[in-house]
Amino acid sequence: MPIQDLRELALAVREFGRARDWHQFHTPKNLTAALIVEAAELLEPFQWLTPEESLNLSPERHEAVRQEMADVLIYLVSLANCLDIDLLRAAEDKLGINARKYPVERARGCAEKPSPSTTDTGK
Repeated sequence: MPIQDLRELALAVREFGRARDWHQFHTPKNLTAALIVEAAELLEPFQWLTPEESLNLSPERHEAVRQEMADVLIYLVSLANCLDIDLLRAAEDKLGINARKYPVERARGCAEKPSPSTTDTGK
């Protein structure tokens, strides 16, 4: 049965690890390290490509990116499971923080981050 939402994915990831008795290794430190490794692997298919090439991946590179993105997501969900963090609520909260930090009138079309003195939060 296909996974329909983040809650179902979290349950499937938890059960996958539980069935293999991996929960003993799934500490925040280990999961964060694994997440960083997978995120670095996500960069590999893009290495040495021009910006234009990165937007027009070959089917093989596209699949490599897809697989690495899945690894990143699975480790992120595993970390959220471990720390009992609701990723959707966390993302919703962070979008609110970022909306205040980067108001449309100042941020539209600008890649530069505002200086700390122009934001109402430090992070």
